[in-house]
Amino acid sequence: MAFGVFIHRHDSIYRDSPAEHYQFPRQYLGRVQACVGDWIIYYEPRKVAGTRGYFAVAKVQQVIADQGAPDMYIAIIEPGSYLDFANPVPFTDAQGVIERGVLNEDGRISGRAQAAVRPLSPADFHRITSLGLDDEAPLLPRVDAGAASNGFAEEQAPFVFEQDRERATFLASRIVRDRVFRRVVLRAYDERCAITGLKLINGGGRAEVDAAHIRPVERKGPDIVSNGIALSGTAHWMFDRGLISLSDDLDILISRQANDPDGIRSFINRTGRALPPVRAHDRPHPHFLRWHRENCFKQ
Repeated sequence: MAFGVFIHRHDSIYRDSPAEHYQFPRQYLGRVQACVGDWIIYYEPRKVAGTRGYFAVAKVQQVIADQGAPDMYIAIIEPGSYLDFANPVPFTDAQGVIERGVLNEDGRISGRAQAAVRPLSPADFHRITSLGLDDEAPLLPRVDAGAASNGFAEEQAPFVFEQDRERATFLASRIVRDRVFRRVVLRAYDERCAITGLKLINGGGRAEVDAAHIRPVERKGPDIVSNGIALSGTAHWMFDRGLISLSDDLDILISRQANDPDGIRSFINRTGRALPPVRAHDRPHPHFLRWHRENCFKQ
């Protein structure tokens, strides 16, 4: 097993779904097979406009031949392992290149940096994930005014990995994943409820909005921004209970079983459509929206 970097761009010509599978040609088969059972980091090239750099981590479960494309293979991503970074990591920062493994003996960027799949050293993996998951300013859910003086304070745990087991436990932690997912989704929607259009900030400076999974985690929904939507508490409650849903074009659908459809219509924003995220490729994926309509929405 070994760490790796998988290059992916949101306008890729390959049949990629980063949280589920990654398509690649035969020339990278050996490198991808070496990653089976271990973690990889997704990277978007610098030449992509608005590049995210190193933007997510995931675990490779297995590799299979692509039956629909000769000499192509698919890396299956372990369900529940994908996680968008709270902070996309650039290729370089003030200290230089983040991924030291792409440098040659002279300290210059080598041809390895162009490879769509490449091995990643443990040191580089830890460095990138530490930067990507560092949560210095978490977008916490609201708290009551009296709850702050209960004698307990949440300390920021250092993102240091000393053993493989500790690293795996950290990346699989539901607490960590929920916190990072919330930050990613709220940033995508500018902390604004997609249903009501309201952007409310409480007295503590925190957004009064939830990061909702479209396909829930307990139903094998991944922690990817395209499976998320920013919702106020009431909208979140209605969405989870199937009283509202969304079309692929983000039209807000109201269930016929809702006891107060007129009240719901007055609650949603005047366009009748969910507000899209700031960046187009963060939009809810039709795959997840269809799952919600078929499995949650009360037609």
